[in-house]
Amino acid sequence: LANLIAKINMSILGLKKKQPKTFKVKVITMDAEMEFSCEVKWKGKDLFDLVCRTIGLRETWFFGLRYTVKDTYAWLKPDKRVLDQDVPKDSPITFHFLAKFFPEKVEEELVQEITQHLFFLQVKKQILDEEIFCSPEASVLLASYAVQAKYGDYDPNFHKPGFLAQDELLPKRVSTYQMTPEMWEEKITAWYAEHRNIARDEAEMEYLKIAQDLDMYGVSYFSITQNKRDTELLLGVDAQGLHIYSPNSKLNPKKSFPWSGIRNISYSEKEFTIKPLDKKKEVFKFYSSQLRVNKLILQLCIGNHDLFMRRRKVDSIEVQQMKAQAKEEKARKKMERQILAREKQLREEAERAKEEMERRMFQLQDEARMANEALLRSEETADLLAEKAQIAEEEAKLLAHKAAEAEQERQRLEVTALKTKEEHRLMEQKMREAEQLAVKLVEQSERRSKEADHLKQDLNEAKDAERRAKQKLLEITKTTYPLVAPYSNPPAPPGPDSMEMPLEMATSYRLDFKDSDMKRLSMEIERERLEYMEKSKHLQDQLKELKSEIESLKLEEQQQQQQAGGIIVLSSVPFSNCCFKEQEGAGDVITTI
Repeated sequence: LANLIAKINMSILGLKKKQPKTFKVKVITMDAEMEFSCEVKWKGKDLFDLVCRTIGLRETWFFGLRYTVKDTYAWLKPDKRVLDQDVPKDSPITFHFLAKFFPEKVEEELVQEITQHLFFLQVKKQILDEEIFCSPEASVLLASYAVQAKYGDYDPNFHKPGFLAQDELLPKRVSTYQMTPEMWEEKITAWYAEHRNIARDEAEMEYLKIAQDLDMYGVSYFSITQNKRDTELLLGVDAQGLHIYSPNSKLNPKKSFPWSGIRNISYSEKEFTIKPLDKKKEVFKFYSSQLRVNKLILQLCIGNHDLFMRRRKVDSIEVQQMKAQAKEEKARKKMERQILAREKQLREEAERAKEEMERRMFQLQDEARMANEALLRSEETADLLAEKAQIAEEEAKLLAHKAAEAEQERQRLEVTALKTKEEHRLMEQKMREAEQLAVKLVEQSERRSKEADHLKQDLNEAKDAERRAKQKLLEITKTTYPLVAPYSNPPAPPGPDSMEMPLEMATSYRLDFKDSDMKRLSMEIERERLEYMEKSKHLQDQLKELKSEIESLKLEEQQQQQQAGGIIVLSSVPFSNCCFKEQEGAGDVITTI
């Protein structure tokens, strides 16, 4: 058992010795993060190839794995073990998969879509981080292509104002330049709407075609000095050559050395030497303070020069195959996009037709509903009209009946008018007769008044005579009283046969005669007065009756004229101005009008 346990332990130890040791690596690309478990013996090329296979990249000569060392950066060397380089000792070790070299013409050199996408993301980040200077106008145009690559075709129904608020599309220097974010978004959206039917890879390529014309595109800058007096300069390395800048300007180089004009580049510790191809030109020397930076400059110079020479040669079989495949892939994608666009167009047309059919159906439904409502309203209107027709017929009958009654009333009014005219004529005749009667009565009254005056005069005379007779009688009585007193009986009156009468008998007889005449006269006057008063009263009653008849006739005539639509004015005698007044005096009657 002990031997068996010892053999098992030895076998486990042997297995442990056979298992290779590994280390963790974290690789960050522009759009992803990956972690790998690497063997200790792996070189930089092994890790780089693993990353390229993972992301499907074949154009590997543009890219590298960059890491940070102290205050600068360095690129992982492919022919040296990973752990033997100055990489960080963290776990996992972090590398950035970035473009190390840039093409001269992106449209011709970038074949794969993944290559274009990685370059697009890296250049976009450099522009936003202001590592590449870009004017506001170019920034807006580049942002519009970036939006097209991200969101596809512009749709005003979907892309409402503010949909770009969370996207970083412009450099900070530009986004705060004289305009609000809403105004910048409006300008970007205006350009974005012009990029319709552009695919994502085409939009990214258009972005790179504009970006490659920028002055700082693809340039790696390093601080150098031209001589030992430490005149500070900037060295720029890009796909076209080496450029010398002043420290304050990275746009316009003071001096340039294209790769086609450089014969040799060498450095010794801190000194660099650029030998032109033309031997007559002066050799340019500059100094760099750090050995690590010198090695980086040399790597970039060698790599860019190799790519420069490679572009001037015939493409390798691998590149030709890649370009052919990329061409076929582009043709296939173009065909697919065309088919997709056609299908999209057909779908949009079908949707529009469907919407039109739905709209037409809704319209027809509305029309049918409105027609039903109109039919109901027409039926209700027909019933109402029938009722109105019946009412109108009844009203017509009623109006006909009223018209007949009106005609009868008109005829009656005509007859009444004729009668009124006749009555008016009779009334005028009566009025004339009344006037004549009044005149006669006035004349009779005047005559009676005169007779009354004569009678009054006679009465006064009779009263005077009576008074005188009484006075004489008193005088005679006083004279004859003593003679008569002795007699016991008065003398007998004379007989009829006597021819003479005594004076006393004559006087008495005369007195008796005067008294009887006065009484008779008074009785006649009273009788005449009573007769006159009766006649006056009778005449006044007749006049009152005539006046009341005239007033009633006037009222009837006015009512008839109002009913017949006219007014007949009757002339009448103003009876109100006539009055009868009786004045009673001392035994006389006077009647005035």
